[in-house]
Amino acid sequence: MRAIKVFIVDDHSILVEGLVNMLKSEATIELVGYALNTHDCTHFLHYNQVDVILMDINLGEESGLDLCKTVKQINADINIVAISSHIQGSFIENMLHNGASGYLYKNSNKEEIISAIQEAYQGSIYLSSEAKTNYHHYLVQKAQRPVVTKRELEILNLIRQGHKNTDIGKMLFISIDTVDTHRKNLYTKLKVNNTASLIQKATELEMF
Repeated sequence: MRAIKVFIVDDHSILVEGLVNMLKSEATIELVGYALNTHDCTHFLHYNQVDVILMDINLGEESGLDLCKTVKQINADINIVAISSHIQGSFIENMLHNGASGYLYKNSNKEEIISAIQEAYQGSIYLSSEAKTNYHHYLVQKAQRPVVTKRELEILNLIRQGHKNTDIGKMLFISIDTVDTHRKNLYTKLKVNNTASLIQKATELEMF
């Protein structure tokens, strides 16, 4: 089997250097380049063959979530492994939804990174052991979430930001009574009876 052509995208040059030093001596991997931003990444992909991309999610003002989708549009055969500091299950879900084949945390060791690259190249989905545990927990929590409307979720986020009913009403151009009704509905759906408990419960369920 020929060496797997790997490309790295991360806006922190020191982290790129660490990955390069970690992988450059691996016989099964050929490091073909790296980019510190989405523009340089997409430009490279238009002119070079890449099998697997190790991709950070935070790319300065840009998002690896969007870049993941763009890469798959450029070449659906490129496999993407996220390597991120975000441990939340929602990030894993979004990256997988946008076409990623794996998800690692930045504390992953060399063996785990190599395994992820190889599994992704072979067409499998690879989650690090910690990511797998967090993703499973997230899916369980997600299944327990109550069904809330778009407006209720909007109000929930404003409540979390510390806004009172009066402020929320003005911001959303609705009456205070309407805001209060939505707030009470949220209390009922999340089985809480005060603002602090509402925010805590919504946070536990990763509703934000």
